[in-house]
Amino acid sequence: MTLRLCGASLSHVNGVNALRNVDLHIAQGERVAIIGPSGAGKSSLLNVLATALQPSSGELHVLGTQPWQLSGRQRQRLRARIGLVHQAPPLPARQRVVTAVLAGKLGQWSLAKSLLNLLHPLDIAGAQRELAKLDLADKLFAQCQQLSGGQLQRVGIARALYQAPELLLADEPVSAMDPVLAAHTLSVLCRHAEASGVTLIASLHAVELALAHFPRVIGLRDGQILFDRPAAEVDQVQLDALYANEQLLSPPVPAVSLSVQIPRC
Repeated sequence: MTLRLCGASLSHVNGVNALRNVDLHIAQGERVAIIGPSGAGKSSLLNVLATALQPSSGELHVLGTQPWQLSGRQRQRLRARIGLVHQAPPLPARQRVVTAVLAGKLGQWSLAKSLLNLLHPLDIAGAQRELAKLDLADKLFAQCQQLSGGQLQRVGIARALYQAPELLLADEPVSAMDPVLAAHTLSVLCRHAEASGVTLIASLHAVELALAHFPRVIGLRDGQILFDRPAAEVDQVQLDALYANEQLLSPPVPAVSLSVQIPRC
């Protein structure tokens, strides 16, 4: 078992209850999409799983450990085994892309090696290899400030792939990309996870992408799991309940387009 949440809740300092009594079991190698309306708690859930936030109550088990019973140093070693892709990657504007990608290994390198890498990239070929998977090899020595939002998201993904984590969490990783590029990028992530036996969990606003690329889909609303089932069994009734009272109606479950227009993993 890669991940287990037992009765986990999360309350922010402003009093908002982001997660409410969540029970969740995810096995090694699974690929899971989390969908739901804005403010449902998707990012909070991923940050709890990444050990970036501590649950207010309940239990969290990650990669065979209970992270909040570990020492700070042990927890840092655990985090080096977890990759987190942010919706807006925290990349310094003047940092070169090659350095941003190689930063994926900072949690595994010594301080001396990390500092040396800032002065002289230590694995240019490795960074270029991951960027090439995402059609960004030509941006290897560009500064991050020269890239578009979608390109920055792909740099963040390349960094996570270079890290080679056992658990890969992605928070809206393709939100700044057009539909074709988003589908291609998710295919890259899914193929990597399947080939490497990595557990992949991604939050997505685009329901059609979640259903097309992930075998298991979790619907989250008001900090609670509304449904957790195979993608093939998610129907319009469940989606309507998930997105009820939203200003925008939930997108319909595609019939033909999933198998024809969007490549599967």
